[in-house]
Amino acid sequence: MQLAFITPQDAIRVIAESIGREARRQLVAEVVRAWVDEIPEPELVGQYARTLADLDEHDLNMLAAWHASMEVGQPVANRDFLVGVFPTLGENRREALKIAAGFRGEDAFDAGVAEEQALRMVLPYLSTARATELAEEALELYCWDRLGSEN
Repeated sequence: MQLAFITPQDAIRVIAESIGREARRQLVAEVVRAWVDEIPEPELVGQYARTLADLDEHDLNMLAAWHASMEVGQPVANRDFLVGVFPTLGENRREALKIAAGFRGEDAFDAGVAEEQALRMVLPYLSTARATELAEEALELYCWDRLGSEN
């Protein structure tokens, strides 16, 4: 018999509040990457378009450079182009979305948007199994943070 007093999502939130800035940044990045993995296939293009809408020119250029490595043609640092070629990325679509979401998360983090807000937005969409896995990673980050990392 297993007793559970807290959901994995709540455990992640509690740990995020208890760790230093660098560990928290890593945890939020892992949660966002897990969220991308949980997005249903039919919703990927729409989520990619919404994510690109919030990126600045520098981030779009970086994303276009990544697209160039996928050999999808001559990339243009333009939202319409990037959304248009997104379906041609095949198996790499989730990776493209993870990169774009990562840029968006970094911008939000740098602008002072609370990690709590980011967690509140994506944690509800994670399956229990994935949230449990992330809670285990969060616990490892907590130990890493508390056992002497430089934050």
